[in-house]
Parts: sequence; structure tokens; C-alpha cells
Amino acid sequence: MTLEATTKAPPPSTSVSPTARQVWTRGRGILLALVLLLAAGITLAALRSGDRHGRLDPRSADPYGSHAVAALLADHGVSTRVVTTLDQARAAAGPDTTLLVAVPDLLTRHQQSQLHTATTDSGGRTVLVAPDTPSVGRLAPGVTADPAPGFDTTLAPDCSLPAARRAGTAETGDGVRYSTTIQNADSCYPSDGLPTVLRIPHSALGGDTVVLGAPDILYNDRLDKQGNASLALQLLGSRPHLVWYLPSLTDDSTQDTGERGFFDLLPSGWLWGTLQLFIAAALAALWRARRFGPLVPEKLPVAIRASETTEGRARLYRKVNARDRAAAALRSTTRTRLAPLVGIPVTQAHTPEALLPALSGRLDTDAQALHDLLFGPPPGDDAALVSLADRLDALEREVRRP
Repeated sequence: MTLEATTKAPPPSTSVSPTARQVWTRGRGILLALVLLLAAGITLAALRSGDRHGRLDPRSADPYGSHAVAALLADHGVSTRVVTTLDQARAAAGPDTTLLVAVPDLLTRHQQSQLHTATTDSGGRTVLVAPDTPSVGRLAPGVTADPAPGFDTTLAPDCSLPAARRAGTAETGDGVRYSTTIQNADSCYPSDGLPTVLRIPHSALGGDTVVLGAPDILYNDRLDKQGNASLALQLLGSRPHLVWYLPSLTDDSTQDTGERGFFDLLPSGWLWGTLQLFIAAALAALWRARRFGPLVPEKLPVAIRASETTEGRARLYRKVNARDRAAAALRSTTRTRLAPLVGIPVTQAHTPEALLPALSGRLDTDAQALHDLLFGPPPGDDAALVSLADRLDALEREVRRP
């Protein structure tokens, strides 16, 4: 008797794929959470959108504006004028003018170089508000920045600068700390040994540059705290005119920079932030990764029908094209069931030398054909796998036939 290789069409699918209604039922909770999170983010952004409107603008009465400083200076006879372009700021520099640069880090490298050239020999005062690396090195050569703020925001002067000694304690610690190699610089309001306010005198015409580590003493809602008002008035009111430079992205001079790269546009500390995110991702991967080791059998919490388990395992095999594993499972199960039927111990069911002679004697079939069927190579496609299953089933029925 010979075994005929027959290929039958696969049986009708008994798919347990979820329907659209089931997908919606399972996913609507996550979708609702995402919608609520998005709505909360938009609401929070809308509520806080006005918090820093007009930041460091002497025309703004918002909490983070600086209208109160300008009003106090006006009471002391100091005029305040707002400029938004580099050309206006350079033209205004002079011995009777204090030039305040509100956000020095917004200036391009070319703008910073031009501004430094215009203010160094002007004889006036230049106030830089919280410049960070590398801006401070271009606008105030010899000064380096430490972007990590100290623990205390309210600091004592601890220097001989008259303006600082008269003002007393002030809120200068919630920003950038500095260090300098300039010998005659006034280093005030130290935090952890590093000053937060520097005054660097210029050799020409008695001008100087003041580096202010934090903008808090200029805010409307912080002006009445500690000695903030006194320090702000003395730093900005040493000349009869104050020019308040608010850098603008629409300034034509920003187009004269071909040297500024992508990394210059990123805020300081981005490298450490990226490293922290990488470490957090690695820790999360280790936490959620598979634990390699021996399989531990567990009792199922519910009873599952054998057909569902078989179908689920078959779908997993098909998903990863594991025809070799599927064929090996079919052949191993068939050999295990055939061995007792032909008088072979189950322990020898997977040994061709023991199983095949007994099957050949029982069926009068070529041993090589049986070997190819029970121990042969894996099928090359799905059709061959279906054919193998049919032939194994036919072989088992033939052996069981009386």
C-alpha cells in the first residue's frame, strides 16, 4: 500500500479577529483619555499663555513685564526708550546711556560681535540680562557661565560695589552663575562661591558692562521684594538715558549670519537633557524587557477549549511564517501516537531506526517514503504544510484501521 500525497483546500476560517464594535469598545477608554489629556493641555496653555506676555518689556504691566522699573526710573529723571533692532541699539550707545539687552541669547553670533564692538568704547553702561553660554563669552569676554542655579534665590551682596551694598539682599540667584578671569571685576551676590552679578569696567571713557544672572529684579511682581527695586534703579539709573533693547526675530541684521548652525538654535543644556532621556529610555527598556530563563508552567485562570488553543497557536505560527516549527509539532505528535499502535515504546517514537521498520512491516510501505513523511525537511510553503498535515492524518488512520 502506498500513501498518496493529496492537497486539499484549507478549511473555512474560524477567525476570532475582533469586529469593529469590539475594537471600539476596547479602545474607547484610551481614546477618551487621550482626548481629555489633549483638552487639558490646550486649556492649560490657554490659561497660561498670558503669564509671560510682554516679558521684560518696560511697556508691559503684566507680572513678568518691567513697566514698574521704567516708572521708578522716570520718577528719578531717567528716560526709557525701547528699541528692537541692532542698528538702533548700536546707534544709541554713548557715555550718557545705559543699554539694557533683555535677551542676549536671542542674538546671533554676528549680532553679538557687532554689539560688543559698539559698546566697548562707548563710555556708557551695558546691562546683559542672564546671558548664557556661549553668548556671555562674546558680549563680555573673560566671563564664563554656569547654567546650574544655586539653591538660594535671595542672596547677600558680599562685594564692595556701592550699588550692591546700598541695595542689600536681592533675588539674583534664580538664574545663571558666572566666573571671570578679569582682575578688577566686581563679583557680587555669590551663590555656592560663584557670583550672580558681575560689573566689568572698561578702560575707555569710564564705561562698564554689568552681567545680571537672573531677571527677577526687573519683573513687576518681584520689584517690591528684598532690595530688588534699589538694585535695579542703581544698575539702570547711573546714566540719564536708558535704552531697552528687546531683540526681535524680524531684525534685518539677523540675516547676516551664515555661520550659525542648528545646534546654536537649541537652548543650553540640551545635551544633558538628551542624555537623561536616553538613560530613562534604557531603564524603561530594561524594566519592560523579557526576562530570559526557563519556562514556568502556570494554571490558566479559566478553561479554554482545545480548538481555540490550537487555532491561536496556529495563527502565531502563521504570523511569523514558522512552517518548520508547525511541521515539527505535527510530525512529533503523529510519531507519539503511532508508536504504541505498532508496539514501540513512546521513548523510542522519535528514533527512525526503531519506528520506521515497525511501520513498514505494519503497512507494507516503503521505509524511505515513511522517513520523508515523518522525519523529512520542513515544507516550503503553506500549501505544502497543509499537504503534510493531510498525509500525516491519512497515515494515522491507515495504522488504526483493523
